Amino acid sequence: MIDKQFVEQMAKYNRWQNANLYACGDALSDEDRKRERGAFFGSIHATLNHLLWADRMWMHRFAGTEKPSGDIKTSVAQSPDWQDLKHERESFDEVILRWAESLDPSWLDGELTWVSGAAQIEITRSKWILVTHMFNHQTHHRGQVHCMITQCGLKPRDTDLPFMVPATVGRLSHS
Repeated sequence: MIDKQFVEQMAKYNRWQNANLYACGDALSDEDRKRERGAFFGSIHATLNHLLWADRMWMHRFAGTEKPSGDIKTSVAQSPDWQDLKHERESFDEVILRWAESLDPSWLDGELTWVSGAAQIEITRSKWILVTHMFNHQTHHRGQVHCMITQCGLKPRDTDLPFMVPATVGRLSHS
């Protein structure tokens, strides 16, 4: 079982690592960010689009935020412009962080039922498992982006959670 402090820490980690990867993405051309690289969603840009879409979907389920349009298949093209994607990511990271900070710890004890677009079935799971999944999903796809960025010859900063210190937990625009 996770607690509120875990949720807050992971929301901060999410923001920190997105800032890290988007700063590297800024150093690439649009062509390099959108180049097919053999990853599950193809490119750096497409993978980051999918990740933002998925975060929006989970937060819609958790907090009633606006439901993103489309589905997993179309998630890769939600924001074709890099600057728009970067701005939307930065803004939504703040939504996740505010949600984590205001989370009632007892909410984690409940269950959530939703219709999975991917599985085409109704699913009920413990909320704490689903929150853990959201953060795990972020880390999984950021790992793919990290690999693609490294293949471009860039070196993202530290990704290890113990190296996250308050002074380095900045916004995307400050990276």
